[in-house]
Amino acid sequence: MPVKDLVVRRAAPALLAFAAVRLLGLAVLGVWGVVAGSSPHTLLSARWDSLWYARIAAEGYGYEIALPNGDVHSNLAFFPLLPWLERLVSAVTGLSYGSAGLVVSAVAGLAAAWGIFAVADFLYGRRAGVCAAAAWAALPVGIVQSMAYSEALFTALAAWSLYGVLRGRWIAAGLLAAGAGLTRPVGAAVVAALWVAAVLAWRRGERSWRMAPGMLLAPAGAAAYVLWVGARTGEGVLGYLRVQAGWGNGFDGGWAFARFIGDRLASPAWPAGVGLIAGVLLVLWLYACCVRQRQPAALLVYCGIVVALALCASGYFGSKPRLLLPAFPLLLPVAAALARWRTRWAAAVLAAAAVAAAVYGAVWLNGSGPP
Repeated sequence: MPVKDLVVRRAAPALLAFAAVRLLGLAVLGVWGVVAGSSPHTLLSARWDSLWYARIAAEGYGYEIALPNGDVHSNLAFFPLLPWLERLVSAVTGLSYGSAGLVVSAVAGLAAAWGIFAVADFLYGRRAGVCAAAAWAALPVGIVQSMAYSEALFTALAAWSLYGVLRGRWIAAGLLAAGAGLTRPVGAAVVAALWVAAVLAWRRGERSWRMAPGMLLAPAGAAAYVLWVGARTGEGVLGYLRVQAGWGNGFDGGWAFARFIGDRLASPAWPAGVGLIAGVLLVLWLYACCVRQRQPAALLVYCGIVVALALCASGYFGSKPRLLLPAFPLLLPVAAALARWRTRWAAAVLAAAAVAAAVYGAVWLNGSGPP
């Protein structure tokens, strides 16, 4: 039997588990929409950032909104790979750009689940891989994986790039890292992970001529877009940072987030502040578990940067759970633990998480939703 078929067969339980969790989330969102009088399709494809991506796909770059306080929201803040794919799918299928984005996210979500499975399977075995893919689908904000957003696409590229690093496939890993760099600013985490892993491998004597091309390819996507934005704005390498500043985004070491939590604690909404602290501590504890688990350096570097950028950025605080979605190595200690349980107990825990995530996703999208 061809090797490719064997690989697909090995990953099939993980892909089926991921698809089942995501379909449950969409089903609950559909029922909730009937009760609330909302359109699930609109919530998934034509609100918040989805509208910005669709506009880029339709008109290209150059659109911006000037706010009363003087800030300028420019669509240059959004990296181009998702709108490029939306345009391609729309041209082939005739779908609207927003609907095309849903198709891209559906395919990318499966690819991401497969990549997460591949990494976990390589390190901890097949059962851990299945649990990791299912757990990623069942995260509280997992509904974003089914939206016309870039999280699923980015996670797919990042996971497969990291898998390439673990297997020593440096050129493939570099190409995938370049794709991740064209998808989201946090693509820098994939680049750093590849570079660190290559340097450590070289020092161990695991040397290959493919390392240098892989390291050179990895930052090409992000560098190309950032330099293009700098040329377009006339501000050079600082151009993209200025665009992000217009959205209120920056890196302040978590000071703004800490003040936000402090404001919640000092108000009648103090339980929300307590919940935020608990959430941050949980993320940090999971990362400590990753370190104790002795995950490969590539995963620790990647996950550490994703977590740091999510928690220490000064942008909209409601987006932080969504920004943590690509940090899938945080789930590997959980997946490895579940893999040691009896199947029925592990399945029960994951099923409960899936139901909770489905309900939360429906409530969230019909409420504040992701920015």
